[in-house]
Amino acid sequence: MLKINYPKIGIRPTIDGRRKGIRESLEAQTMAMAQSVADLLAKTLRYPDGTPVQTVIADTTIGGVREAAAAKEKFDRTGICGTITVTPCWCYGSETIDMSPDLPHAIWGFNGTERPGAVYLAAALAVHTQKGIPAFGIYGEDVQDADDTSIPADVQAKLLRFAKSALATGIMRNKAYLSIGGVAMGIGGSTVDPDFFQDYLGMRNEYIDMSELVRRMDEKIYDPDEFDQALAWAKENTPVGPDIYNADNPEKFTDAEKADQLATCVKMLIIAKDLMDGNPRLAELGFKEEADGHYAIAAGFQGQRQWTDHFPNGDYMEAMMNSQYDWTGIHAPHVFATENDSLNGATMLFNYLLTNTPQIFADVRTYWSAAAVERVSGEQLTGLAAGGFLHLSNSGAQTLDATGQEKVDGQPAIKPFWDLSEAEAQANLAHTRWIPANIGYFRGGGFSSNYVTQGGPDGMPVTMSRLNLVKGVGPVLQIAEGYAVDLPENVFTAVNERTDPGWPSTFFVPTLTGHGAFKSVYDVMNNWGANHGAISYGHIGADLITLAAILRIPVNMHNVPEADIFRPRAWSSLGTENLEAADFNACRTFGPLYG
Repeated sequence: MLKINYPKIGIRPTIDGRRKGIRESLEAQTMAMAQSVADLLAKTLRYPDGTPVQTVIADTTIGGVREAAAAKEKFDRTGICGTITVTPCWCYGSETIDMSPDLPHAIWGFNGTERPGAVYLAAALAVHTQKGIPAFGIYGEDVQDADDTSIPADVQAKLLRFAKSALATGIMRNKAYLSIGGVAMGIGGSTVDPDFFQDYLGMRNEYIDMSELVRRMDEKIYDPDEFDQALAWAKENTPVGPDIYNADNPEKFTDAEKADQLATCVKMLIIAKDLMDGNPRLAELGFKEEADGHYAIAAGFQGQRQWTDHFPNGDYMEAMMNSQYDWTGIHAPHVFATENDSLNGATMLFNYLLTNTPQIFADVRTYWSAAAVERVSGEQLTGLAAGGFLHLSNSGAQTLDATGQEKVDGQPAIKPFWDLSEAEAQANLAHTRWIPANIGYFRGGGFSSNYVTQGGPDGMPVTMSRLNLVKGVGPVLQIAEGYAVDLPENVFTAVNERTDPGWPSTFFVPTLTGHGAFKSVYDVMNNWGANHGAISYGHIGADLITLAAILRIPVNMHNVPEADIFRPRAWSSLGTENLEAADFNACRTFGPLYG
């Protein structure tokens, strides 16, 4: 993966500036609060490469504007992507806050009876709102003693939720989305909108034609030694499977032609990595410009149809880019969207940066009601799937980590690469077939990964999300927490044979709330905003809501419990009864983070 910078969280210990006893009595307690937050973040959160998250504490407590400015100067030198202000006492609001408009801010006001930390919290948040710089307010539910240096569980949850989202903004900022090709088959998400990436995510856009892959293959602009190693690995670990689509097609490819196609797919994979990350080996081979890459933290490949009518499809490249193991061993995944659906790619990026786990890219393909299942299979659904399910499937960028072979506490999971064992990586590969493409759709051949996500007896917790662009509004985000579930064998067979049996499948049951878009599984399908979804391991809807609020992207559909929703305090100034309307109003009022 692209080598990332290490954006840091700045911690601001603010204090009552009155000398001759008051400030002096609070110095140790205030600095201890700052250090406790730094320790919490370092021991709990990691960057995508697995290293612990870094923080920077202001050199002194902040009792006035001079010390606030000194902290800001230090933060500017050290790469801050968000600030957490902590205080156990009253401080002078507008004199001590950080007024950077393009950074997320949070304030923890200590809940203690000796000093009014909550009074400062309210005053400082009011100043932020008045200045149009929204900040998150954190205030523990229970009163603590003045000498208590622990962080209550409810405060920890909010600190971590804010920090994860702030770090995501910092890692995205100044990186690129690389568009390889143009619009695939008229899909709106692959009409890459640079204003969205620039104004909302702080990212730039890079565009190349798919012919760049042809040039690099023809002119051998790749590491030949790496290609030999990668092809040998592919033949052993991702062998070509049965030709289930084309058995009776007189134009089907020969085994020799399929072998050549696999070699081409491996070259495409190597080149895609070089395009995103750069590769110093290319400079040694005389290709200094190409060695730089495009500094891309996410990318998409158009594929259909201008590429796939002639060349092997991008499915192998896309699946392996999103997975965590190849000829180099176990490693961090890439974020790589099929059909160049940049909006799904951006959603995958959100999910990845919040979880450090690889993502599923899938069509939100079919709603199966319990009645329809019984009609075609004779089976009555039970358990989580009793109300029906959504069949998620796409030929392209579905990570192989989603087979269900990885385990957390004995249950199917998708893990960060640093927790992944070699045995789990091999099990994922062993449970994946590589099916030659249906040449009716993909005239140039190629191969699709083929597996079924195993949910286990309790279902695998996952979150499906999607960014959409709405004319006159901008981006909106929809979120559906739920479970990947197993189906009885005869149900799976009946369902799978009605679509593309050579593609990977995940059977998803969203958690229903009884109202809105979550009255039924059908309502979730009926309200989904596009043909694709990004699916992440875990229930991360609350984290996505916090990140969306930082970026000023309203959430138009979610099933996250209200108690878990954490947005800037300014949102309540736009309404407290209808939270969805307040979210839209706040995002419109404050505007995109970088716009």
